Amino acid sequence: MSEQSRSTGRIRGTGSRRKRPSRGRRVRNAALWGAAALVVAGGSGLGYAYFTLNGNLKGVDIDAALGTERPDDVDNGSQDILVLGSDSRSGANGEYGADEGTARADTAMIVHVNEGHTSASVVSIPRDTLVERPACTSDTTGEQVGAEHQTMFNSAYQVGGPACAVKTVEAMSGIRMDHYVEVDFTGFKKLVDGLGGVEITTSQAIDDPDSHLALKPGTHTLSGEQSLGLVRTRHSVGDGSDLGRIQLQQAFVKALMDQAKSVGVFSNPKTLFQLADTATKAVTTDSQLASVKKLTGFANGLKGLGSENVDMITLPVEYDPQDPNRVLPQEKADRQVWAALKQDKPVPASATAQSAGDKGEAGKVVR
Repeated sequence: MSEQSRSTGRIRGTGSRRKRPSRGRRVRNAALWGAAALVVAGGSGLGYAYFTLNGNLKGVDIDAALGTERPDDVDNGSQDILVLGSDSRSGANGEYGADEGTARADTAMIVHVNEGHTSASVVSIPRDTLVERPACTSDTTGEQVGAEHQTMFNSAYQVGGPACAVKTVEAMSGIRMDHYVEVDFTGFKKLVDGLGGVEITTSQAIDDPDSHLALKPGTHTLSGEQSLGLVRTRHSVGDGSDLGRIQLQQAFVKALMDQAKSVGVFSNPKTLFQLADTATKAVTTDSQLASVKKLTGFANGLKGLGSENVDMITLPVEYDPQDPNRVLPQEKADRQVWAALKQDKPVPASATAQSAGDKGEAGKVVR
């Protein structure tokens, strides 16, 4: 495998033409780091703050970049959202290491919200998964980039930008992504701190020098910095792989959702505005969500979701026998996962029964 094949990149997303979600005043979103952003943005309908918040948002026009070479847009009210946690070292994120010129997709999830917006299935995609990347157009040079066999999933953004990343996800799944949400290190920390921290319980000690996190067994209210350390931890839990880290991230997402639900920010306009200001600065979305009005309408449609309504899995994979640092898709099981999402049904337990992603012990460490 070429060195290019083992490179990494940041993924950005896509647009939607599906039914607009219903209005509401309280939101709970199931999308990894983007969950907090959507939770607070969903309640940000404050007239006096509209223009301030609107000016914070950044959007990417994936529809224009990809054109018609995409899966069909199924207009049944369900939604599929590509969610990214970026490890860019640019700007304030430089304290976490040198900027090597390309940000990476440190976390990637596909969030499928069912037709009635009463439940969601979240599929984590390991960044080290070897996939078939389609031919893309570079978003920096405009030059054509050839397709590549068995290259890392998170290389797509590096070679072709957001559109190539979305094209890769859609090629893998056969599912059109309706929306894209991304949040970086600094934004994630500020969102957690704005919510007053997130409470978790650890069943064993966590001590990872790389993520700068040290926790004793027991219950903790994590600050933004500690929360970032948790979702980046891999070497002190489970088998030390990225699959174990994904299990920690999934546990944290549910705790984050519960925290957002319990905090009474929606009754305090000042607190609400501060959180919404942080959220809209922290996220990058597809262009169809890049306004307060559209983002609020989208997030309000998720108001019925709580952590108990969200089923989280890792895309079924197995370790590459030629390189234990890479994983290969379990093609038959993966087809079961994508078929369930297409049919707006829960992912069957049989799909993940033999997956390396569901065999680790890291998922038992945090609750």
